Amino acid sequence: MRCSFLRLRRKQYVLSLVLLLTLCVLLFMQNYSVGPLLPSALPDDIQTFRTYNIDCSAIYDMYPVEVGKSLIIRRKQNVEDTDERLINLTINCSLFIKSRGYDKVCLTEEEKDFPLAYSLVVHKSAVMVERLIRAVYSPNNIYCIHYDQKSSAQFIAAMDGLAQCLPNVFIASKRETVYYASITRLKADLNCLSDLLESKVQWKYVINLCGQDFPLRTNIELVSELKKLNGKNMLETTRPSEQKKGRFTFHYELKDVNSAFKKTLQKTEQLKTLPPHGIEMFVGSAYFVLSRDFIVHVDSSVVVKDFLAWSEDTYSPDEHFWATLVRLPGVPGEVPRSQPDITDLKSKTKLVKWHYLEEKLYPPCTGQHVRSVCIYGAAEMRWLLNYGHWFANKFDPKVDPIIIQCLEEKLKERQKLFQSAASTTCRKG
Repeated sequence: MRCSFLRLRRKQYVLSLVLLLTLCVLLFMQNYSVGPLLPSALPDDIQTFRTYNIDCSAIYDMYPVEVGKSLIIRRKQNVEDTDERLINLTINCSLFIKSRGYDKVCLTEEEKDFPLAYSLVVHKSAVMVERLIRAVYSPNNIYCIHYDQKSSAQFIAAMDGLAQCLPNVFIASKRETVYYASITRLKADLNCLSDLLESKVQWKYVINLCGQDFPLRTNIELVSELKKLNGKNMLETTRPSEQKKGRFTFHYELKDVNSAFKKTLQKTEQLKTLPPHGIEMFVGSAYFVLSRDFIVHVDSSVVVKDFLAWSEDTYSPDEHFWATLVRLPGVPGEVPRSQPDITDLKSKTKLVKWHYLEEKLYPPCTGQHVRSVCIYGAAEMRWLLNYGHWFANKFDPKVDPIIIQCLEEKLKERQKLFQSAASTTCRKG
C-alpha cells in the first residue's frame, strides 16, 4: 500500500509539472507572439504595411529574448509587401497621406530655412522606396525619383502614384535603361540633378540614394550636420590602387547578353587617352552629399562636360566621377588634392559593411551577405545608429524586416525629441 501511495504521488507530481510547463509555454506564446501584426485600423479602415509585434527598445539594448524573437521572425517565410499594395494605397491620396503620417510631419525653423534635395535611383521594391522617402521626408525638401526603364509596370505605376500624392516628389523627366557598372548609372543621377536645379525649391545640399538605403539620422539632425559643413562636400575620395586604375585605363564596351535587357560591360585591350585638362584621378563611391553651388558648377563647366564624355567607356564611372571632381582646384566645396584620402569610414555619407573587413573594422554581419556586402540584421541596430554615419546600405525586408521597422521607430522618437526643444509647425506634406 505504501508503494502504491508513493507511485500515485509521483504520477500526480509529474502531471502537475507537465501542466505547469504547458501553461508557461502558452503564456510565453501569448506574450511573445512573433506573427505579423498589421497596424490598427485607421478611421477610414485602411491598412498600410506589414509590421511585427516586437520591442525595438529591447532590440536596441540587445536583450537576448527580444533579439531571439527577431531571429524567429526571420526564420518564418517573410512575405514582402508587393508593389500593388502601394498602388492601391495611392489611389486615394488623402487616405495615403493620412495612413502614412505625411500630414503629421512637423518642422523647426532651422529645417524650414535649410531644405534638402534627394536623387533616388531605384528599380524594384516600391514599398521599400516609399518607406525610405517617409523616413527622410520633410515638406520643404524635394525628391526626384529615377526609375530604371527596365522596371516592371507595377513598380513604375507605384512610383507614379507616389509622385502624384506628394507634391514635393517627382519622377525624373529623362530616364535611363540602367546597366551595372556602365555610364547609365551615373547619367541617372545627372538627370535628377538637372531637374532638381530647375526646381523652385532652393535646396542647400543634394543627397543621392538607392532603394536599399536607409537613414540613420532624422531630417533635423541631417540639417544640423550639413550646416556645419559650411558649403563643403561630403563623400569618399581616395587615390586609386593599380587595380582600380584598370577601370579607366582601358576602353570598356557594353555587350548584349541573350537579350536587349541583359547587357554586361566588357574590358577590351584598347588603351584610353589620358583624362582631359590634365585631371588627376581619384576613386570613391557612387554616393555623395554635395552642395548646391557645386552642382551648379558641374552643370555649367566645360571641363566637367569633357570629363563626362571621356568617362563614357570606363568601368563604373560613377565611382570616380564625383570623387575626382571634388578634388579639382577651385570648385565649390573643394577637397584639396593635398588632403589625405577620405575613405568610406571617414566620410559620413553611407555606411557599408564589407564581408572581408568584418571583425577587423566592424563587427560581423547578423543578416546575410550578397556579393560581399552585408544586408543588415536587427542585432546591428545599436551599432548602426551609434557609428556616426548618416545613411547605411543594405537593407532588405525579405532578409530581416525587424531592423527596418525598428529604425523607423527610433528615428520617429529622435525626431520628436529634437523638435520638442524647438519651435515647430506642422502641416500637410
